[in-house]
Amino acid sequence: MKTPGSLIELLFEKIEEYSKTNYELIKFKLLKTTAIIVPALISRLIVVLVFFFFTLILSVGIAFLLSEMFDNLYVGFFIVAAFYLVIGIIFYFFLYNWIKKPMGDSIVKQILKQQ
Repeated sequence: MKTPGSLIELLFEKIEEYSKTNYELIKFKLLKTTAIIVPALISRLIVVLVFFFFTLILSVGIAFLLSEMFDNLYVGFFIVAAFYLVIGIIFYFFLYNWIKKPMGDSIVKQILKQQ
């Protein structure tokens, strides 16, 4: 027959094993989720960067075209800058609905899909 002291020691050993196993499980779930989310974010970041450089070069070209049309170098750049100011104001007021909420929903869907 086992003594109460040995039963308590056995109980603590089982609790310790359970804790270690649970920690490993959480660690692997986090690793799996990270392995899914990080590549998705990196691929989207690459697309955004390519689009950014396309827009930058196109904007400079349009600014020079407008400058040539108005015979003043500054006017074309001011017109393009004003256009981006208007776009920036629109993004500022609608940022949550257009960007933050869809990206947050996308991340949550990817996390929940893998569980």
